[in-house]
Amino acid sequence: MQIFKYFLLLLLLAFIGISVYIATQKGDFNAVSSKVISVPKSTVYDYINDYKNWESFGSWNNDEDIAYSYSQKTMGNGGSFSWKMNNNDGFMKTIYTKDGDSIAQKLIYDSSKSDVYWKFKDTIGGTKVTWRSKGELGFLSKIYSFLNGGSNKVIGNMLDKSLFNLDKTLKYELKTYSIKANTVTQRKASYHIMQTVTCNSSSVTKNIKIIFTKLNYFFKKNGIPMAGKPYVIYGNTNYENDVVTISVCAPTRNLVHIMEGSDLQSGQIDAFTCLKTTLTGDYSHLKEAWKKAEKHIVDNGFKHNFGGKYSETYVKTIDDIKKPSKWITEIYIPVFPKDVPLVSPIVSRPTSRIATPTAVQPEPTSITPATTEPVENP
Repeated sequence: MQIFKYFLLLLLLAFIGISVYIATQKGDFNAVSSKVISVPKSTVYDYINDYKNWESFGSWNNDEDIAYSYSQKTMGNGGSFSWKMNNNDGFMKTIYTKDGDSIAQKLIYDSSKSDVYWKFKDTIGGTKVTWRSKGELGFLSKIYSFLNGGSNKVIGNMLDKSLFNLDKTLKYELKTYSIKANTVTQRKASYHIMQTVTCNSSSVTKNIKIIFTKLNYFFKKNGIPMAGKPYVIYGNTNYENDVVTISVCAPTRNLVHIMEGSDLQSGQIDAFTCLKTTLTGDYSHLKEAWKKAEKHIVDNGFKHNFGGKYSETYVKTIDDIKKPSKWITEIYIPVFPKDVPLVSPIVSRPTSRIATPTAVQPEPTSITPATTEPVENP
């Protein structure tokens, strides 16, 4: 019995000694990993730049206890998200971006702090993505890394696995899609709160994501229920100068009056007959979907109704499912029904696909101005 007590005491002393040894060791690390991803640089950059996509490739996501929380802004400078895993809190924030080139971030988890850097470079076969993490480990992380070959090895393996997952995800998720030009249908009327922005064509998707996030925050802050799926109305388009005007809309049950001083507006979209085309897949295929819709109109003898609204409704998005191959977007192109005799149009084909929302009769609900951040407008 006495020997057993001495044995336990020795184990305790050994544990204390190892703990002291580990605690006094430097926790500095500088791990780096690179991989060629077989998709265009802009696509990889945009995917990494939005924290909502990280659930699809992070090697740490196998932990069933992990729970994510997303801020109002999840992409670009100031974007952030947080998580809880194994009763520990984590937080990450983007502090610098150079569009299509590099990203710098700050990460805090389990008293460990690190600076994270991304670099994107065109190369043969796609995009070379370099991911570096540099910082200092907390005590518990020191113990884990000590038992598993050192901090650089542990963190390096995590980066390697995550980049492998990223390549696999982008190869399948972004290239798996379908487009279906459906029969002519009726687009229902609806009220909405919207923000209108003018930008170049390459920034349309990015601005849509930013404004959707702002609208969601505005609705939650003011206790307004969203009456359906969000949509975008396309307006003035200057093809020569590559300038597009879009109105990003969140539907409401009634007209909501927005006080002066806000960059948000209230409005409505009237019902109209249209060709509905459905894209199942990533937004990078929207251009092809619009072309197929236009071809369907020509092949089947429909005529454009330029008094209607050219729009996209986002039925399933990243907020519903993380896999881009499962996202659903409906394109609505206004057309005249074939069984209705056509008359000479009062208005010729405009350069604008959008008109200013008309006045409506229902008693409006007053909402104070929204506090929003500027939309990216390269």
